[in-house]
Amino acid sequence: MKEINPKIRIKDIAILAGVSEGTVDRVLHERGDVSAKSLEAVNKVLDEIDYTPNLLARSLASKKQYRFVCLFPAHQNADYWHSVDNGFTQAAREFTHYNVHIEKRYFNQYDVFSFVEVSNAVFEQKPDAVFIAPIFRNETLELCEKLTREDIPFSFIDSLIEEVNFLTYYGQNSFQSGYIAAKLSLSSLSDHAQVLIVRTQRKGAVSNQTLNRYNGFMQFINDNHLAGHLELSSVEIKDNDELANKESIRNIFESNNNIKTVITFNSRVHQLAKHLEELNLTDAKLIGYDLLEQNVAYLKKGAISFLIAQRPENQSYFTVRDMCRELIFKEKITKVNYVPIDILIKENIEYYLEMK
Repeated sequence: MKEINPKIRIKDIAILAGVSEGTVDRVLHERGDVSAKSLEAVNKVLDEIDYTPNLLARSLASKKQYRFVCLFPAHQNADYWHSVDNGFTQAAREFTHYNVHIEKRYFNQYDVFSFVEVSNAVFEQKPDAVFIAPIFRNETLELCEKLTREDIPFSFIDSLIEEVNFLTYYGQNSFQSGYIAAKLSLSSLSDHAQVLIVRTQRKGAVSNQTLNRYNGFMQFINDNHLAGHLELSSVEIKDNDELANKESIRNIFESNNNIKTVITFNSRVHQLAKHLEELNLTDAKLIGYDLLEQNVAYLKKGAISFLIAQRPENQSYFTVRDMCRELIFKEKITKVNYVPIDILIKENIEYYLEMK
């Protein structure tokens, strides 16, 4: 068994190495199977502990307080962003002994002016680091320019803006997930089948994530020369008026009698499933995003054909962890980190939930 400084906990080693506590235990006791990548990560941390000052003691001795601010959408329980919030909460709990304090700031994801107001307030506070969900591309670019001028590091979650000097990104390859969504839903359609794209209105701007997914979706159509074989329609629904949304869905189906696929590039696909079910329009294949409880319920019923999930709680947790590695421990980190694109159907959802 390898000897380590008794002041260092297995939990600390696991956090620094980016592995589970069980993996660290197996390495320390030299038993059980451990992947080469995990073994290398743990041994790297053990070497640093052996030959450098105690990392935890060093961070505490500096007496520097780190204030990290998370800027992401307001939400309700069981929403997609609630899982992101939980990841930040877990990180706040685990990194508090490194003098890290995490504050959350919420904005309305359907209102660009809300984002501008909250982001301006965050910048005025001059935090030590900022974690951003870049829903609104241009406005996020403006914030990033100001943060860069003040040497305030920032990271992205959920979607990526490549042109700025961000520290890390954890999230899907949004473009690729849109490409996959098209492959799942369009490959078996007959000639002249109609495809309905459903978007949610946002005040002042288009969602960066939605746009990237849409571009990936359209790239699949171009790559496979489907433009002349399919008829694309679109409808824009409201954020807070489900009666009007239901009527919009009814009208688009009445004027297009061969809709075979319906897709939305956000997590509100359960609302579409509800409307289609109530309107008795259940023949079309329905596809959307994220592991919300309502989405899972409709997936199990067969009302949703495919869900594409992306492990949001991991995105927020790992983003905080990497900021700590960079600022406190001066460790090398990976800039772009794509999470798995999980494809869920009625037949595999239970196994996925059990393992999750």
